[in-house]
Amino acid sequence: MADEPGNQTPNTPDVSETELRAMKVDELRKEAKDEGLSGTSGMRKGELVDAVAQAKQDHADGSHAESHAGASDDASDDVGAGPDGGRIRTGDQTSKSLKYAQEITSPEEDPEREGRSLATTHHEVIKQWAEARNARPATVEGTEHGDHLGVLRFDFNEDTDKLRHVSWDEWFRTFDQRQLNFVYQEQRKDGNQSNFFILESPNREDA
Repeated sequence: MADEPGNQTPNTPDVSETELRAMKVDELRKEAKDEGLSGTSGMRKGELVDAVAQAKQDHADGSHAESHAGASDDASDDVGAGPDGGRIRTGDQTSKSLKYAQEITSPEEDPEREGRSLATTHHEVIKQWAEARNARPATVEGTEHGDHLGVLRFDFNEDTDKLRHVSWDEWFRTFDQRQLNFVYQEQRKDGNQSNFFILESPNREDA
């Protein structure tokens, strides 16, 4: 069926999703912020369009307070900022890539531009980034140290038996114990979603 102009969502007559879908992701995130939405940094474009359209309709219906109540329920799964509040950790082995990366200390912060190198220790930022890519927290089999997790990774649904899935609590506990930084990209320079990330320790070579 050919796309029809205007709004395609039932019961949202005042919202033009065609206009929203024509926007870039960073423009949609700005719209989401203006509507008071949280947790938008991990959303894909389609999810952003739906969320913004619903928020705009909620405003039109005078049900903004109800929308915020739903948002607070979703926030119950928030894993928090972590012990450093999202701030990057520095040391005598801080890499140049970390020094030039944009520091992200909140899920509400966006990259300054597509392809920007980002860095954070914020737990919720990291979790949203991974979940937006259907990635699960994992460790590399055979690298464990007694009861301690080995090398930390994410499983992007790869066909490999080298990764063992772990809980977010385990993953973040190890991440903080090793004083790691999460260096990553949201998008490549061409605007497509990026899966690039590295875990860096500013205090030792072995992360």
